[in-house]
Amino acid sequence: MAVYTPLTRQDIESFLAHYDIGALTEFEGIAEGIENTNYVVCAGDGKYILTLFEKRVRIEDLPYFVALMEWWNARGIRCPQPVHMRNGRALAALKEKPALVVSFLEGGGVERIELAHVAQLGKLAADMHVAGMEFPHVRQNALSLAGWEAIIDRIIDQVEEIEPGLRRLINEEYNDLSEHWPQGLPGGPIHADLFPDNVFFSKSFGKAPVLSGVIDFYFSCNDAWAYDLAICVNAWCFDARHRFVPERAQALMQAYTDQRPLTPEEEAAFPLLLRGAALRFLLTRAHDWLHHDPQALVTPKDPLEYAAKLRFFQKNGV
Repeated sequence: MAVYTPLTRQDIESFLAHYDIGALTEFEGIAEGIENTNYVVCAGDGKYILTLFEKRVRIEDLPYFVALMEWWNARGIRCPQPVHMRNGRALAALKEKPALVVSFLEGGGVERIELAHVAQLGKLAADMHVAGMEFPHVRQNALSLAGWEAIIDRIIDQVEEIEPGLRRLINEEYNDLSEHWPQGLPGGPIHADLFPDNVFFSKSFGKAPVLSGVIDFYFSCNDAWAYDLAICVNAWCFDARHRFVPERAQALMQAYTDQRPLTPEEEAAFPLLLRGAALRFLLTRAHDWLHHDPQALVTPKDPLEYAAKLRFFQKNGV
């Protein structure tokens, strides 16, 4: 989440006049994240998230995201629910940009990862995949091989500004993955961004963390379930110095496979999927690092974190 498009009280009050959620009482921009403009909005007796969709999100993809959140929530996956306007529509426009209001999810993202977090994450991911098996809509993954190639074309001449040797790492890895990328694995709708800031846990003092829900569905798409799991390993199974933590990976994988065992084909492909997930986030972070808008209320994330993870997975399978 982030703020690219500043909003005034009058902007939000005029916008909320189309909803039956009461009068605006408070609002605040959310600086975390990198993709869209987000505000916490308090209206009537409720609390909501107002999102304006920015650069990477296509208007034609928004009905997919809305339908998927509603589908997963109806099947026991706790996630924000789109709020419909008086005309029955969930999607709106504000400042000439697509906009959506969703319910506020209590809890918070994870700052210090424990085994209890990753075990619950593994079950969550498996439950999402199983619950999505009959989801009737399809959105292709815009950040798979073709999307990676497009980003590489935009950044490859500049990546040496981030770190010497990064150009070679990216080019060689993309060439190898594009030749060997697995096809035909079991799949369906995936979240594609199950990072510690998108998976919420309760924060009761002195008690074990309890998963309270998942947010930020705007990379969701149809792809291999094992690829979604590989993203989780990348995001949760390294420490602050980017060193792999095998105990976390073991807890995550065990909790996932207890719910949905991997096929032999998925197991064989998993090392490639781990590398592909690392490359995907290396590329998008490098792009945002190089093309950061200094006026946006957002801090770009370090791409070298995923360069380190990619190098690890090149040398080590999990």
